[in-house]
Amino acid sequence: MTQPDVKRPLQLNDNGQLRHFLSLDGLSCELLTEILDTADSFLEVGARAVKKVPLLRGRTVCNVFFENSTRTRTTFELAAQRLSADVITLNVSTSSTSKGETLTDTLRNLEAMAADMFVVRHADSGAAHFIAEHVCPNVAVINGGDGRHAHPTQGMLDMLTIRRHKGGFENLSVAIVGDILHSRVARSNMLALKTLGCPDIRVIGPKTLLPSGLEQYGVRVFHDMDEGIRDVDVVIMLRLQRERMQGGLLPSEGEFYKLYGLTAQRLRLTKPDAIVMHPGPINRGVEIESAVADGPQSVILNQVTYGIAIRMAVLSMAMSGQATQRQLESESVSEEQN
Repeated sequence: MTQPDVKRPLQLNDNGQLRHFLSLDGLSCELLTEILDTADSFLEVGARAVKKVPLLRGRTVCNVFFENSTRTRTTFELAAQRLSADVITLNVSTSSTSKGETLTDTLRNLEAMAADMFVVRHADSGAAHFIAEHVCPNVAVINGGDGRHAHPTQGMLDMLTIRRHKGGFENLSVAIVGDILHSRVARSNMLALKTLGCPDIRVIGPKTLLPSGLEQYGVRVFHDMDEGIRDVDVVIMLRLQRERMQGGLLPSEGEFYKLYGLTAQRLRLTKPDAIVMHPGPINRGVEIESAVADGPQSVILNQVTYGIAIRMAVLSMAMSGQATQRQLESESVSEEQN
């Protein structure tokens, strides 16, 4: 599948509310802020003795993961359960898709089970977008990561992490380090940071792991790690995605660590109160030193916690947006009949 051009009307209803959540591209600062604010309100649910609210009671959320995942799948499951939804997780490796069933046929069978929402993770860029275009009306589609295109909920949980630790985005310097070329997280983060008004976004990596067209994100590109992270407020390290690499993009993991690994010594080049982030899974000794990953400036585990709240926000807002669209369409039909 080719990388999609996600148009605003597909993601939003006629009132500008979320219907699907496929990409951060084209979404306004106001809407991203609403997602962050809604997630903030859900954080206290995790501290309750009974960790549930009834917003999606009677609704069915189906997690359709064509790629392996731990954090994304389990946090989506927890988010849906905390909203009181019924949750189905499809194990694709043992499903009919492994026997040759098409994506469309799988979709139709899931629709027959009266699911209200699909959370989709797929190796092909554009898979979630394809499903959103072909799903029956009133079913929401959430992108849990598609190929090298987008991972919007990861992008938003990273924004929530930054906002809660730094207070905002207006005066921040943020460095994104590593395998930018293959990272859907990097793309979503760059879009979110630009939209939310971050004035200094830096990407750091070897030329072979940096894609063309980075200028559209308003970033500064560095090939020298020490220069790139100097005096930044936030360092976002990325996983080396060996499974997506072809040929000699990287001389060796040891050479990469020497040039671009985040060590305690390198971290001293950042601001004293800088935070360290990573979407996981971490390759210790390849992207980041254990002393940094487990150190006082690391907020990596906080990202996982905030991921549940962000996914609760997106699930609830998309379901609400679908309900509003149904009401708008019903009112329109009624007016035509009158």
